[in-house]
Amino acid sequence: MDIWSWICELPNSDQWVESESPPTFQLVSSKPTKADTTQSIQLRAERTSGSNSEALVTFSVYVHGFHPSNAEKTLWVSDACPLASDKPFLPLLLQLVQEIVSRSPTAHDSTCPRSQLQKLRPEPVAWVLDSHSPESLSSFFNLVFLTRLFWLCVCDAPSEVGSLYFDSLLTPHIELFSCNHAHVLRTFLVSIGVDAELCFMRSVGYMLAKWLILREVGVGLQMLTPVPKLGFSYAMEAHGLWTLKAYAPVMAMTRTRFKGQEKQYSAIEAKESVLRYALAHQQLEVVIQLEYSVAFHDGYIQVNTRVNNLRFHIVKLGFSKNDDMDYIDERHFPSRIRVWIGPEIGSTYVASLSLGRSTENIEKEVKTQRTVKGNFGKMKISRVKATARLSTRTRTKNWRWDQDAEGNAAIFEAVLCENNSGMEVATNKPPNTISEGDKWENGLGKRYSGANRMFSKSGGLVFAGDEYGEGVEWRLSKEMEGSVLKWRIGGQIWLSYWPNEIKTSYFETRCVEWCDEVDLPLIPCK
Repeated sequence: MDIWSWICELPNSDQWVESESPPTFQLVSSKPTKADTTQSIQLRAERTSGSNSEALVTFSVYVHGFHPSNAEKTLWVSDACPLASDKPFLPLLLQLVQEIVSRSPTAHDSTCPRSQLQKLRPEPVAWVLDSHSPESLSSFFNLVFLTRLFWLCVCDAPSEVGSLYFDSLLTPHIELFSCNHAHVLRTFLVSIGVDAELCFMRSVGYMLAKWLILREVGVGLQMLTPVPKLGFSYAMEAHGLWTLKAYAPVMAMTRTRFKGQEKQYSAIEAKESVLRYALAHQQLEVVIQLEYSVAFHDGYIQVNTRVNNLRFHIVKLGFSKNDDMDYIDERHFPSRIRVWIGPEIGSTYVASLSLGRSTENIEKEVKTQRTVKGNFGKMKISRVKATARLSTRTRTKNWRWDQDAEGNAAIFEAVLCENNSGMEVATNKPPNTISEGDKWENGLGKRYSGANRMFSKSGGLVFAGDEYGEGVEWRLSKEMEGSVLKWRIGGQIWLSYWPNEIKTSYFETRCVEWCDEVDLPLIPCK
């Protein structure tokens, strides 16, 4: 499916006769039914004229064969695009992006209403068109068009249209929504700004969540090859910071621990089914910021790095604050975080790596108390009573921070430990098996409320540089001065679900990993 190439090859204004039958791109069609009818979804381009006889083209999405009369039905019509313009299809791409952003299921507590993003500036989208070849734009346009088509076919059309879209259009091209096709998307997300980026990625995340639910339920999608790594990540260097941003639907993450009924949703107990349905509409949003500095010395170059900001948000994707009110505080939470930074594999210019944090050896404070009691006097038998008390106090933290190294890559790692037992959450199960009538008591219960909560009210987690201030240091060969190196930056995140407000025995842990490249400029300031 190469919609963009088909659009770019449309006749120009001089060759296109308005009375000709409109060019049609067959997006998808089904096999003929018993009534010998074929169901299809089509994209058409129609030549029109504007003021002063200006040549225009409009695009329409049609469905055919879904009604008893087999009549065509128009689902969507684009704004007019001027054929004489140097970027004739910029209005089309801009309209698709704006409509995706406007349909975004933003988080319930979002401070950026969709209404404020109804009018995106055309300059960033035009820059994306100018900076990439038509070949590289093809996958990006397909991604944008399929996302917009999701809302048309699933929300604004009969259910049969949605089924055809999921089975025969989205499924064969689901690979578009993996990190393998993120090159143009990275440029696009950076150019439109972080507010529009969040809305766009939450719209994509909601669509992928629906596809993953249908696949798990078994509506024609369960026999597919394994699910690709859905979600996006990109990294960049600016203003002395290395930044990695990433998005992943929770259901697309690899499951590492699980306890529940290994059955399809239809066979699961109703309460657990509703819980898992609510948990499926969640997306992990990550921002990893590492601060770096470069110092030039006689004989070597010193590169220092420290954690600046690590932000992890688990966003509940929905359209109403009343959705799943019984499960409003049931969500996944970060249980282990692993971030690494270092030179590219095979590099020989690094002389040494020095870590800035030693392995912690927790000290225990021991208190001993001895008491002696006795009776003395004229009593023939003396009575002496002695008691001894020994108390041990250990100071524990919810998060344990470590540094490590693998080759010349520095690793920053944080592990969440349960309050009462001290066990690592990511590799264990809740301390009690929850059933009806049991009382839920553990260190992670009520984790989003109270003065000592370990997560924000919205379920997020933020680590700042003052909490993990120790940095690491590399010494590089002086010969690298004046060059711009490519360094690796990556993250591996574990999310766990333990019951919070409800009583259930269901729990799970999932994991996702990203890796990208960032620039390290070794250019002295003059």
